[in-house]
Amino acid sequence: MAEKDAAPVAGMSFEAALAELEKVVGRLESGEVPLEESIALYERGAELRSHCDEKLKAAEARVAEITRGPDGTTGARPVDIP
Repeated sequence: MAEKDAAPVAGMSFEAALAELEKVVGRLESGEVPLEESIALYERGAELRSHCDEKLKAAEARVAEITRGPDGTTGARPVDIP
């Protein structure tokens, strides 16, 4: 994917960013990408990974906000999402 054709990461859903990240990793692992393009792909991958991490942390915070206790009351507690 050429840098000029790349969609802005900030507006991507988690799923779209993860799908693109998987493509980036696949291209880098193929070993068939020229050095300069590899560097651009690596930068894009780092940006996508960071975006996915932020989305996951936000989802974790939302889950913690809506967790119900054993007595039925709603409370916040940390939730470890693998």
